[in-house]
Amino acid sequence: MLRITLKSPLKSPLVSSLLLLKPSFSTANLAVDHTEPPPPPPTTTRAAISRILNFFLQTHCTKGSAKLLRGDPYFKNLILELNSSEIEGIVEKLSVENSESALEFFFLLRNDCGFNHSRVSHIVVAHVLAGKQRFRALKFHLQHLVQQEGVGSAHLICEMLLIRFQKWDSNHVVWDVLASAYSHCQMVDDALFVFAKMKDFDIQASVFTYNNLLYNLRHTNNIWDVYDDIKASGQNPSEYTNSILIDGLCKQFLMQKAVDFVRGIECRESEPCVVSFNTLMLSSCKMGSVDVAKSFFCMMFKCGLHPNVYSYNILIHGLSVAGAMEEALEFIDDMKKHGLEPDLETYNVLAKGFHLLGMMNGVRKFVNEMLHKGMNPDIFTYTMLNCRYCKEGNIDERIKLREEMFSKEGVHASDISDNMLLGSLCKSGHLDEALNLFHEIESSGRKLDHIRYSILIRGLCKRGLIDMAFQLYKDMCCKRIIPNIVAHRSILKSFCQKGYIYEARVLFDALINCDLIDDIFLVNIMVDGYAKLGDIGEAVQVYELITGKGITPSIVTFNSLIYGFCKARKLDDARKWVDTIYAHGLIPSARTYTTLMDAYGEEGKMQDVFELLEEMKARSIEPTHVTYTVIMKCLCKRRQIHESVRILKSMLPDDFQPDDVFYNTIIKSLCEARDMKGAFQLYKEMETHKFQPSRVTYNILLNGLCTHGELKDAEELFYTLQDVGLMKCDYTILIKAHCAKGSVHKAVVLFQEMIDKGFEISIRDYSAVINRLCKRNLLAGMEIFLRMMLFHGISVDSQICFMLNSYRHIRDCNYVFQLFSLMIKYGLNTDSICG
Repeated sequence: MLRITLKSPLKSPLVSSLLLLKPSFSTANLAVDHTEPPPPPPTTTRAAISRILNFFLQTHCTKGSAKLLRGDPYFKNLILELNSSEIEGIVEKLSVENSESALEFFFLLRNDCGFNHSRVSHIVVAHVLAGKQRFRALKFHLQHLVQQEGVGSAHLICEMLLIRFQKWDSNHVVWDVLASAYSHCQMVDDALFVFAKMKDFDIQASVFTYNNLLYNLRHTNNIWDVYDDIKASGQNPSEYTNSILIDGLCKQFLMQKAVDFVRGIECRESEPCVVSFNTLMLSSCKMGSVDVAKSFFCMMFKCGLHPNVYSYNILIHGLSVAGAMEEALEFIDDMKKHGLEPDLETYNVLAKGFHLLGMMNGVRKFVNEMLHKGMNPDIFTYTMLNCRYCKEGNIDERIKLREEMFSKEGVHASDISDNMLLGSLCKSGHLDEALNLFHEIESSGRKLDHIRYSILIRGLCKRGLIDMAFQLYKDMCCKRIIPNIVAHRSILKSFCQKGYIYEARVLFDALINCDLIDDIFLVNIMVDGYAKLGDIGEAVQVYELITGKGITPSIVTFNSLIYGFCKARKLDDARKWVDTIYAHGLIPSARTYTTLMDAYGEEGKMQDVFELLEEMKARSIEPTHVTYTVIMKCLCKRRQIHESVRILKSMLPDDFQPDDVFYNTIIKSLCEARDMKGAFQLYKEMETHKFQPSRVTYNILLNGLCTHGELKDAEELFYTLQDVGLMKCDYTILIKAHCAKGSVHKAVVLFQEMIDKGFEISIRDYSAVINRLCKRNLLAGMEIFLRMMLFHGISVDSQICFMLNSYRHIRDCNYVFQLFSLMIKYGLNTDSICG
């Protein structure tokens, strides 16, 4: 049983931890005691401004002078006496008298005093940076401003530039970089607004700024408007401009227009460049058209261009992903013929190709070649090898490789590498290794974030180790690391699957109380958990709880509720929920109706089943294979199989293609009705329609033949199954049938063959056989299987003793004595049989 400390939502340490993770929590809410500085000497605001200006303009006027004031509490107190407009005045005054001091003062207040400057101060500093031609600093400064102001702020900043800064010398530069800043921050509407204002006042945007805007609009038809604007401005589009446009056309799947554009470059008094062709090749490879990419590669040579290493890498990557490794290697040779040497990316691409094909020798070959050429394999290469070794279960190689990785200079574990490796170990079931890696990351001082916790929690949950997973989850909360939806979902789902519904509800309520549930996914897990347990009252209570909190239910929520009501045999109540679905503005799914049909069919209410089918079609909800399979199953329960098939065929649409589940449902019903001839006719029909019967189909037929005592036909089918591969269940079905018929020798031969095939044999397999032999009073056969158990090291435990003792009611004294002697011979408990 799962042991956790959750007793009630109010006392749980988990909930206490979760309370600290509420969105409203911030360090600003923490009360921290500080020693109060001594009160400043009395001074007027004007005197404070005068002192600050005097310091920067007269006493110290060199770069870096502001550093002298950082630890001066008197200076900070002077600042606190000033409001935003007074700070603006100082910044503007300094920008005129000593521009370097203006920058010193502005950034001292912002970075060291935490002062939030006004828009005016930001724009003044922007003009200072523009005047000094410090364009890189200007770019970051305005990006900081637009991020601070947010989406929709362009009209306010533009208005200020027009009214207050129109005559400043560097105003046109500030306008240009401002438009670029909005584009860089992906505030496209704001960027377009700035561009429109620049046009109105004849302020020319640079090609760099146009490129930023073009890049953000490359997924839309607006790219042509921007491109036309560049040409209309009298500026020549750069190679990068053309590359962005080509990339945009390709991303919109307008490959022909992209090709036409490249061909038309020559007509525009310029020449196509390698970058343009590389963009076309890359887009073609991403679409899976490697042959098209190769044609562009050849076109480069026809245009007198020489492909670069990146050009070759694109093609090699495309061919590697497509599995054409021989051709990819040919391009390596071609690269060398043209005087180019493969780089780290080339080798990584080839290694990735061999990795995808599972050819680890090829990966190792190129890693060794990289080392031979003095290249250090990067983190990507080692991560790829690590993941492959994990998938193959080759832990020794993985450990060796990791040690090798850390011994190389310049190769350091990255977050991506650790996460990939952690995920790979969890997927391959090497949880001990995953836990070791997790603790290794922690002990090395690297950050354990919510992603790493979530990867490990999900891995543990998938293996059924919910105790360990939940301990990690609590550890996250105690460290104030906010669990993401993956961690929440994994824990909650595992609780419900294990039947720990109380623990699941405590966690769910804790998340609800802390406002950490803002979507329907976790709600659906909780509702489904209650529905599958048949506790429909609690499921409805959860539904009412979340709707009261404004969380909108999904169709999955309602499907789980309907399933719960059907399971509780409250079919009329279940049907009413369809109207509730429409009331929430949702549309029932095929699963909704199929669940209801299945429930009504179990009750034998076929009229309701057909009514639901008609209602489903009337509401334009297309029945699925599962829907028709459920109807078929319901019809077959009436034991009128052929009539059922006729009725169903009249309902099926013309384009309906039965699947194996559909066929298996009918075949199973025919077997249960002892109509083995009909079952095999349907099996032959599957083959006629070139529909490959599944292993389940064969198993149903074999079980049907054995159940009805047709062992000769069963054996024939059994031996024909060797061509498609026998399963353990095929053996056990036939062995039990032979035991029931008293054919001990055949049962023993098949049982030994099953062992020789390498199937895992448990005590339950022996119990099933001995049980049937007991019923037939076949002591000799029982003894053979008891010897087989002991020979294969399986102890004859209490389960066998209980089963043998259960036959003490037998009145045949001779048989009872023989059974008693057999039990003594193998050291079994005879107390109950003696009674």
